[in-house]
Amino acid sequence: MSDAMLLLMLGQAGVRRRFLTCPMKMVGSTISRAEKGDQDKESKEESILALLGIIGTILNLIVIIFVYIYTTL
Repeated sequence: MSDAMLLLMLGQAGVRRRFLTCPMKMVGSTISRAEKGDQDKESKEESILALLGIIGTILNLIVIIFVYIYTTL
């Protein structure tokens, strides 16, 4: 058995032991209307930023294509 395989097996055993011995508590949480409104606002902002990133990437690709065409002529 290779050393890498042995280390991988030991790491998996350590992780398994940590999950089995770690006590977990379930905590109920409620989201208020203000928090939900904030999450909706953040979600809209994130979608706008993602759209702007996609548009910027497309514009960069168009510029690269035009520069390539201009320099090869």
